[in-house]
Amino acid sequence: MPDYQRLSLLRDATAVVGVGDTDYYRDNVAVRAGAPPTDSYGYAASALRVALDDSGLRLSDIDGLIAGPPLAVERLGEVLGLDTCWADHADAASAVVKAAMALHAGLAECVALVYGNDQRAAGTKYGGPSAVSTDKHLAYRYFAPWGLTSQGALYALMANAYMANHGLSEAELGGYVVAQRQYAQLNPNAVLQRPLSLQDYLAAPTICDPLRRHDYCLINDGGVALIMTTTERAATLDARPVIVRGIGRSDQNARSTSLAPRLLDFYLPSHRQAASQVYEMAGIGPQDVGVVQIYDSFSIHVPVALDGFGFCPPGDPGALVREGALGPGRRLAVNTSGGHLAESYMQGWNLHVEAVRQTRGDAGDRQVPDARHTQFISDVAGKTMSIVYAGATA
Repeated sequence: MPDYQRLSLLRDATAVVGVGDTDYYRDNVAVRAGAPPTDSYGYAASALRVALDDSGLRLSDIDGLIAGPPLAVERLGEVLGLDTCWADHADAASAVVKAAMALHAGLAECVALVYGNDQRAAGTKYGGPSAVSTDKHLAYRYFAPWGLTSQGALYALMANAYMANHGLSEAELGGYVVAQRQYAQLNPNAVLQRPLSLQDYLAAPTICDPLRRHDYCLINDGGVALIMTTTERAATLDARPVIVRGIGRSDQNARSTSLAPRLLDFYLPSHRQAASQVYEMAGIGPQDVGVVQIYDSFSIHVPVALDGFGFCPPGDPGALVREGALGPGRRLAVNTSGGHLAESYMQGWNLHVEAVRQTRGDAGDRQVPDARHTQFISDVAGKTMSIVYAGATA
């Protein structure tokens, strides 16, 4: 069990002082038009340049580095011209937590968290026969032993089971997708800015029943970077820091190769454990969160996570749609950049950037008023993780 006393030492000890991303919309148009693509490291370097400008720090100030896959940390350091005293490799869910621990432990003072992906230009396949590998991790990831060679098939099974057990309707699931697209229309960096009505959603082709085309995330190119430091160092900068106030994690790996955690439990037990941890550390509850950013490689992630973290009546995330609680100007702000379904599929990284911008009040037309606490939630690869961000004065 987590040691809450020791964990509390990380509360408000670190901050994000800079964020940057590439122009997802422009890059997507360029790649589709056949322009020579930038590779993953080029996108990463471009995003870091923006984050450094945002933070007021120089490249020479960076003494810690986290590379997000598919980047290799050694090659990324070489491309960026960085010799750091601490470096690591992490996905979007783990990167902020690892950086916070390294900063608090004194292993580094300024850590750059950097991600880049040229998945569209490179023709990356996340499903189909070419995605299946003899590599043990990939064989597990795509569940080849069960005849599932795509994540879409897995999440369609999950959606069917959850909808049957909890009564979530296809129109209610579509309500989540439509709300995210409404935010994307307010985001000039979003790949999908076209309006989407519920009628459009329901009329779209079914890819893997009950998931339709708009339930699937984008596949596009881009880069993301965050810069973290201690709150003491942040106080010396002109940047407006966003504090890491709470951290939660709960793994659910037992019976994973039989798909039970996803298909029978929907990760709800780990949601509840991570929620208890993150809210205890942050000293708040879901009712105090102004904005939620949820990893959404498929739309079903979003209502299930809101259920698990207590944002809706237990087992009834459809209630938020029926009440009209979702979308710009409504009670609950979820995936306010458009998320992976409409802004960009940066494997969770862009959700951190949006969380920071919302907490600062920098989100432009999609800004949520008084977003004092913003929460990130992710449940992938056996782990549920959550981070509560807070403004420096919250």
